[in-house]
Amino acid sequence: MSSLDVSRGVCALVPGLQHWLENALYAVRIVDAASPRDRDDRRILLATEIGHATHRDILITIVPGAPSLLPAANGLPARVAFGMADMGFAFALIAELARPASVPAVGDNGSARLMTLAGRVARSDATVLIQGDTGTGKEGMARFLHARSGRSTHDFIAVNCAALPETMMEAMLFGHRKGSFTGAANASEGLFLAADGGTLFLDEIAELPLALQAKLLRALQEGEVLPVGATHPVPVNVRVIAACNPNLAEEVAAGRFREDLYWRLNVMPLELRPLAERRGDISAIAAAMLLRLSDMGKAGFVWPTAEAIEKLVAHGWPGNARELGNVLQRALVLRDGDRIEADDLSLGSAPPSAPAIVAPVALVTPAAPIRLRDVARHSKLEAIRLALRETDGHRAAAARKLGISERTLRYRLAEMRELAAA
Repeated sequence: MSSLDVSRGVCALVPGLQHWLENALYAVRIVDAASPRDRDDRRILLATEIGHATHRDILITIVPGAPSLLPAANGLPARVAFGMADMGFAFALIAELARPASVPAVGDNGSARLMTLAGRVARSDATVLIQGDTGTGKEGMARFLHARSGRSTHDFIAVNCAALPETMMEAMLFGHRKGSFTGAANASEGLFLAADGGTLFLDEIAELPLALQAKLLRALQEGEVLPVGATHPVPVNVRVIAACNPNLAEEVAAGRFREDLYWRLNVMPLELRPLAERRGDISAIAAAMLLRLSDMGKAGFVWPTAEAIEKLVAHGWPGNARELGNVLQRALVLRDGDRIEADDLSLGSAPPSAPAIVAPVALVTPAAPIRLRDVARHSKLEAIRLALRETDGHRAAAARKLGISERTLRYRLAEMRELAAA
């Protein structure tokens, strides 16, 4: 747990904040604003207590009207202002502003218990098997385990086994000697040796071929790897964290995964539940994502309304956090006002998409003449839609890709909204 100081004034004004922070994996200490402090302490204070604040702190104000966030800058602390209607999301935002980069966003009591267990697991050198649906945060958990371990000063190497070319898997994992196969003009140390002293995260472990699973088992048991083309094994000191989407025990039963390797990996099992089963995390993850996606230098932080948060919490999230990220990116791009409203959230059982811009010919009836300027205009809008999809909704990147200014892109997006509403 990370420690966080909260002033008595804050606790008196917003008593629910302490409970939220404790669910969000903080060890909360109630302090006087003027009490002595260590240099690295971070405190949550009232805006009226700014005289006792440092640039690391967070100042809060209860105000009527629209909420706001001013990030820490020029030696001043971050400032969060909100009213009663936005208090729930404001608590999540405050927690994310204080959260260390290596700790995943959590706000659910069950997730807090899992992360507490993971913190104990991290201190050991035991192999860990993380299981969960896609988008539940398996790599984030692996990075947390590495950051809280004695290996944190060494490298964390992440590899998706499903993305490795099958013919090159062995050489990429264990290395190869020069000339050991066609095209091996130089030797390579491989991913195990690259992670020596640190952590190797093997995602989609079930995608490894059976033959390679046997070599992985030996590497784990003996603490050594045999590069392709080598005659002597090379010692390696690596902690392996494996992850998979399917139930690995079922893969063993089906004969697609070695049982001995399964038991070697399953020393410390951690299972991540779907997002729909940990609804307390939704506000926390949304706050973390919006902090990352919002353009603080221009539009500033974009707050969702209480109704928008309710809609997010009620959704089933078949795509888990990845789906949530897509929904928020799309809402930031296509919203009409200064805030994300419930109507700005495109949610559904099928994978959602941006407002449809249909093919130019389909925009006119067969009896109407097709005007060249209509074709040109709708072709431009289709290009914008594709650019936004390719840049994950990042407007500045999409504008650069299209060779236009962000101002022009905003104008074209307004046209897209008008067409979608027609």
